[in-house]
Amino acid sequence: MPLLPGAEPYRRRGGPVGVLLVHGFTGSPQSMRPWAEHLADAGLTVSVPRLPGHGTRWQDLQLTRWEDWYAEAERALLELAAECEKVFVFALSMGGSLALRLAAEHGDLVAGLALVNPSVRSDNPASVLLPVLRHLVPSLPGIANDIAKPGSVELGYDRVPLHAAWSLSRLWKTVQAGMGKVVQPVLLLHSPQDHVVSAGNSALVLARILDRCDGAAPGAQLPRGHAGPRRRSDLRGEPRLRPAARPGGRGRCREPLGLKGRL
Repeated sequence: MPLLPGAEPYRRRGGPVGVLLVHGFTGSPQSMRPWAEHLADAGLTVSVPRLPGHGTRWQDLQLTRWEDWYAEAERALLELAAECEKVFVFALSMGGSLALRLAAEHGDLVAGLALVNPSVRSDNPASVLLPVLRHLVPSLPGIANDIAKPGSVELGYDRVPLHAAWSLSRLWKTVQAGMGKVVQPVLLLHSPQDHVVSAGNSALVLARILDRCDGAAPGAQLPRGHAGPRRRSDLRGEPRLRPAARPGGRGRCREPLGLKGRL
């Protein structure tokens, strides 16, 4: 099946530090291309793989499962690790789940993570119907190109294939179960204006990261309903993440957690 214009994978050789960039569900490498080019211009070696079923038509994604997406991200990681001294993984949305699993399963190969609006759970109560609904309805309206900045366009599908969406929900459960194995430094960013991935996803990631540091670090603040000492909202009433203090010596964290509240 021909690729959508701009959906091609991107790779550029640079210095000894490599960055793997992983796009989101129903998206394509196009969404990560500006970030990758910026890093490549700075001298880093970058790789933006096209996940199976993406960048063509939604019917192709319907035939894939999360194990296929993860296998391609893992292949790209191992390829970078074979030629770079250090490899970081930067990811968007569903790519954040894949990045967290890569960090959990390949701890010695992943030097750190930068996650933008990572998707690790569903905020839609109707998602419990997916196991049945996916056999009755092939797809629902798409989620791509929800960008507030004028002139910005994200290349993605106008339909969400439900077999793939169900598999995504299985990925979330797998990633949540393994987040305690993520010990790398993490830069976590979230946007309160994301209509697809709520700030609660980032809060969950942060809570699990702090848990593996033998308790919440002083100064970490999360939305109510998630692990953490306090809650703070911005003027719009959206939950915000604030910078976490450096973890104490008892935890397994090797570096301070870098956390930014808003994009």
